[in-house]
Amino acid sequence: MTKIMKFSALLIAAALAFLPLSVRADDPKVVLELFTSQGCSSCPSADAYLGELAATRDDVVALSFHVDYWNYIGWEDRFATEETTTRQRDYGRALGIAYIYTPQLVIDGRRHVVGSNKGAVKKAISVSKAAKSKRVPVALSTSSSGRVTVKIGESSGYHGAATIWLISVDREHTTSVDAGENRGRTLVNYNVVRGFRSIGRWAGSAMTLNLGPDELASAAKGMGDGCAVLVQANRGKGRILGADIVWLDES
Repeated sequence: MTKIMKFSALLIAAALAFLPLSVRADDPKVVLELFTSQGCSSCPSADAYLGELAATRDDVVALSFHVDYWNYIGWEDRFATEETTTRQRDYGRALGIAYIYTPQLVIDGRRHVVGSNKGAVKKAISVSKAAKSKRVPVALSTSSSGRVTVKIGESSGYHGAATIWLISVDREHTTSVDAGENRGRTLVNYNVVRGFRSIGRWAGSAMTLNLGPDELASAAKGMGDGCAVLVQANRGKGRILGADIVWLDES
């Protein structure tokens, strides 16, 4: 009997060891959305810090959203889109702030700080991790065929229908800027969002989505280096309930 119990315990331990940490509701990833522009002289330091966080912390999903309202100054940011600016404006209304700005970092869709203020960013991440709000576990995995499996857990305490965002992301881009406020500088941007779209709704029950290459590419004008999935309340404009990110070249 003792041998059987020990063997069963080993099997359970082995199974748990292969569970991805990101499916644990008590180990959520904090979502960092940096609204930035290559035409903004205050943004490069925030861009660099976002890259540092992305490289050193596995408890965050760091995303660089490039806005288009700096383009008029003389340099057109090739990653900037009207959709990104609209997302930032939606956050401005949801957060009750008088104006949007760059570099603005929105944390979990609930609070914002200046993206280059490292102390404020670290504090905001800690506040989000310590919050008692309900979280939904989200886990992404890839296959050798280029497909992505999205697993979203259940949460009996959630009422409503949250938006599931699919976000196409490139790891890194280097750009030589010839005009505007950053003229003469070489800028490096990390985890650059190339496009995003809604791929469904989550209403509290566990669900699995299987995305093929065509579906992944449809979030942008082609396939990115990776993708993130956010589950976000209030029609995709409110609190982020869960998220994960995966790189397609690691399948």
